[in-house]
Amino acid sequence: MSEIKPILDKILVKIDSGEEKTSGGLIVASKAKESEPVMGVVVSRGPGGVINGKEVKMCVEPGEKVIINKYAGTSVSVEGKEYKIVSQQDVLARII
Repeated sequence: MSEIKPILDKILVKIDSGEEKTSGGLIVASKAKESEPVMGVVVSRGPGGVINGKEVKMCVEPGEKVIINKYAGTSVSVEGKEYKIVSQQDVLARII
């Protein structure tokens, strides 16, 4: 099994690729969701540190559900699972 360990202020997010349904049971086409943010779970994160002369403290933890910008970061596929590697600043919110 391959392991991805982010560096600096990067975060590895496992993308939730489940089908989305309306309250009436209709499946929403992926084209209709193109501009929407992406939900996922933080798998791992870098340690933070000094980046561009500023101290960056990591504020997300592995296991947390987050919303990230759809077009942020880099998409990767490992062993059939979809992930995104994003900067911490690309996390829009935590899902509590």
